[in-house]
Amino acid sequence: MEDKSCPFKSADIDEKDIRKENPEDLVMALAEAKAEAILHRGPVGDYIKEADPTLLITSDQVVIYEGVVREKPANEKEAREFIQGYSGGHAATVGSVLVTNLKTGFRKGAWDRVEIYFHEIPDEIIEKLIEEGTVLHVAGGLIIEHPLIKPYVKQVVSLIISVNHMVGTTDSVMGLPKALTQKLIKEAL
Repeated sequence: MEDKSCPFKSADIDEKDIRKENPEDLVMALAEAKAEAILHRGPVGDYIKEADPTLLITSDQVVIYEGVVREKPANEKEAREFIQGYSGGHAATVGSVLVTNLKTGFRKGAWDRVEIYFHEIPDEIIEKLIEEGTVLHVAGGLIIEHPLIKPYVKQVVSLIISVNHMVGTTDSVMGLPKALTQKLIKEAL
C-alpha cells in the first residue's frame, strides 16, 4: 500500500556506480546521491509549500575490515566470509547522515566511525544468520543488534575522529547515528 502522505520513496540508486577511495568520502557521496535522486524524482515544489519546515534525511554506511570497504554482501558465500572474518576479530563502521532543508536549501552532512570487537562466532550461528537472510541486506553483513549475534559482540568503541565529526555509538552501527542526526537537524532548522 502506497503512503500518500509523503511524495518521497527510496532513492533507488545504483550504489556500485559511486566509488571513492576513502570510506568517509564514499558514504558522504552515497548520501548526496540519494538526496539528489529523491529530489529529482518527486513533486517537491508543492510538498514544500504545504509543510514548514521540510527536511530530507539521507544516509549510508559501510563496514571496514582489514582496511577494505565492505558493502552489502553479493551472495550467501560472501556474507559467510564476512561474518567468519569478524569472528574473534574486529571491524569498523563508517556511517553518514545528510540533512537537507527543502525550504531554505541548507544542506549539511557528516560521518562517524565505530569499532566493533567480537568474540569467536560459532559456525552454527553464522549458518543460522545466513539461512535467515537479513545479513544479506546490510553493509558488511554486520548486524550487531540481531539476537543471534548480540552475545558475540565483545565491545563497541566510539572514536573521536575530529572536531567536525561526531563520536559514533551503537546506534551508529545499526544504521542511523541518532546524536549526529539530531545535531544536523538542529543546524538545518
